[in-house]
Amino acid sequence: MSFPGSTDPVLIADGGLATELEARGHDLSDALWSARLLAEAPEEVEAAHLAFFRAGSVIATTASYQASFAGFAAHGIERDEAVGLLRRGVEVARRARAAVSGDGRQRWVAASVGPYGAFLADGSEYRGRYGVSVDELRRWHRPRLDVLAEAGADLLALETVPDVDEARALVSLLEGTGVPAWLSYNVAGGRTRAGQPLSEAFAVAAGVPEIVAVGVNCCCPDEVPAAVATARRVTGKPVIVYPNSGEGWDAVREDWTGPVRYSAELARQWVAAGAEVVGGCCRVGPAAIAELTRAVRDAR
Repeated sequence: MSFPGSTDPVLIADGGLATELEARGHDLSDALWSARLLAEAPEEVEAAHLAFFRAGSVIATTASYQASFAGFAAHGIERDEAVGLLRRGVEVARRARAAVSGDGRQRWVAASVGPYGAFLADGSEYRGRYGVSVDELRRWHRPRLDVLAEAGADLLALETVPDVDEARALVSLLEGTGVPAWLSYNVAGGRTRAGQPLSEAFAVAAGVPEIVAVGVNCCCPDEVPAAVATARRVTGKPVIVYPNSGEGWDAVREDWTGPVRYSAELARQWVAAGAEVVGGCCRVGPAAIAELTRAVRDAR
């Protein structure tokens, strides 16, 4: 596969970083979410990355999903400090990787680039259609992309993208730069969260060499098989999938509801369908990644 430097046919990504941080006793209810801990407890972020590496993941996705210059500024964090925090997210993931490097396995650090809706902190990343133009989205994303592209990560994770317009903005910023990235959409009902066909969504990345993998994340596991088929057909690129547990968030009760649908057996089916990078998102912790690792290894 063409994931940067990989010779392994299937790679295991990590699970929900915030899920593990919450399990470690941290309240992530403010608008900065896990990015707040980059300032307050970076050693805890490093420990969470390490837990996923030890569970079998070979990809650490940094705690910058909800980190942005605008978001930091709203919390009184000046630009220079914000730059340092974005870089720190990569540094702690790299330290966690170094801590397990003795086994000789190849591992990657992916700098998370969350959508504009994550900054709004009002659930917009599950709707898209923000009411801002592609050019405005480009201007908003560029400063963070510039910092993360130079921070020492192996690639960028353009993730939980709900809208083709935002994907166009992000991909256009990378075209011609040589900076590798994956692009993963947040989907529901076989479409982007904004309602666009997945064939249109994946076509945004089809001819862009900087996009080394495409797929879906933070969606119900039921969405994965159709998305894998469409991504492969439209782009021919490696497919990455890391859905959530399948539970739903009840905003009134402020609790997760419904059954867990994520399973290692399902993940084996995604690999059989053509997914080449498999992991988890919200509510998928190290124990589930360990089960996934064993299932994929046994399937080989």
